[in-house]
Amino acid sequence: MLPPGAVNRFSRLCDGCGACAEACPTGIIRRGTPPVVDFSRGACTFCGDCIAACTTGALKPEGLPDWPWRGVIGSTCLSLQGVTCRACEDSCDLRAISFRRMTGGRSAPVLDQSQCSGCGECAFTCPATAIRFEQVAIPEKETLQ
Repeated sequence: MLPPGAVNRFSRLCDGCGACAEACPTGIIRRGTPPVVDFSRGACTFCGDCIAACTTGALKPEGLPDWPWRGVIGSTCLSLQGVTCRACEDSCDLRAISFRRMTGGRSAPVLDQSQCSGCGECAFTCPATAIRFEQVAIPEKETLQ
């Protein structure tokens, strides 16, 4: 997954200098060509420091609101295995994750992708590494006339 603010021509513009990784205060951007976001290291605050550090134009502020990644909770979730865990729900400031009671004392996680910012805090805190991220289509912005 590319850093926030990645433009359509990212692969042509990025020279792999690592400035975005060095600027990231949470350390989630791994240096490379291309640099990638690694939520096992932390979460994205969408601060824009990586964008400000990019001198090639591969990362731009206009791309920040269009971060196309949203969480998906997989079958290794501890709650689905009957173990009480709410780490993802507790860590989600936007309250995109809730739990639905099931029979047998289990609870199923429900992730509302319309509320999810894709920050990765849930993935970082999940002890079972049950959360992955998928790219979603970002709806076209309405233009004011």
